[in-house]
Amino acid sequence: MLNSRTSRLATATIGAAALALSVQPGANAVLAQDDIPTFQEFRAATFQDVGGQYVVNGDETISSTKKLRDYYDSMVRKQDSGSTSLVVNTVGGADDVWSASQAGALTYCVSDRFGADKANVVAAMNDGVGQWEAASGGVDFVHVTSADASCTVSNSSVLFSVEPTSTTQYIARAFFPSSPDSQRNVLVNAGSLMSSGSWTPGNIMAHELGHTLGFRHEHTRPEAGTCFEDNNWRPLTPYDAASIMHYPQCNGSSSDLSMTETDRAGVRSVYGS
Repeated sequence: MLNSRTSRLATATIGAAALALSVQPGANAVLAQDDIPTFQEFRAATFQDVGGQYVVNGDETISSTKKLRDYYDSMVRKQDSGSTSLVVNTVGGADDVWSASQAGALTYCVSDRFGADKANVVAAMNDGVGQWEAASGGVDFVHVTSADASCTVSNSSVLFSVEPTSTTQYIARAFFPSSPDSQRNVLVNAGSLMSSGSWTPGNIMAHELGHTLGFRHEHTRPEAGTCFEDNNWRPLTPYDAASIMHYPQCNGSSSDLSMTETDRAGVRSVYGS
């Protein structure tokens, strides 16, 4: 979830690379073929996070320039094709989700480097994980507090870390189950998290945790009519404009990113006990 003013290239549907929370509906319109940026232009307009990772689709990461090129090429091919309420990410045609045993032990830490903001981040995480746990029946996030003092992707005692970032490019960003260990972190700008209007901190973190469970942005579906990302997903439910995974500025109907009954049905279909 980005929180910045962005360029025409960055707000183009081809990249969805710097979609801003403050962008007005329609700003992410599909570009005409002759307006599609070159890869060099697209790369230059795409935000690079810590460790050189590229952030696309608002809050998802790509680990290398080669993979960014693959993503760009895929988007150019699919720019005008559309797509053949919750949707799950796919890799090589297979669902990108945790095994049942791993889903029941999604351990994480919350970095002490948040300082005075840590209590707010912990509370937002508790709210976010609680929403998915209550909805699914088979998901259990576990905060390993003993790992908080050394909370990084290198800490092997947890599956993922929740760490602070000073960038103002986004509120928070996450990862998918298929991400390598070195990228399994949720980065949070604590100040932005606590000052996002009707988007509550708990709902923002629930949105990000939806990605960690393998769920894509709902607005990549053709029914949204804008903000198309790619076709690497499988539908779990009928389209839901109010989904917690749907950006309001991408023709979404929710004002607060709250979880819907359709979201709950979708997560149960994957992680139901």
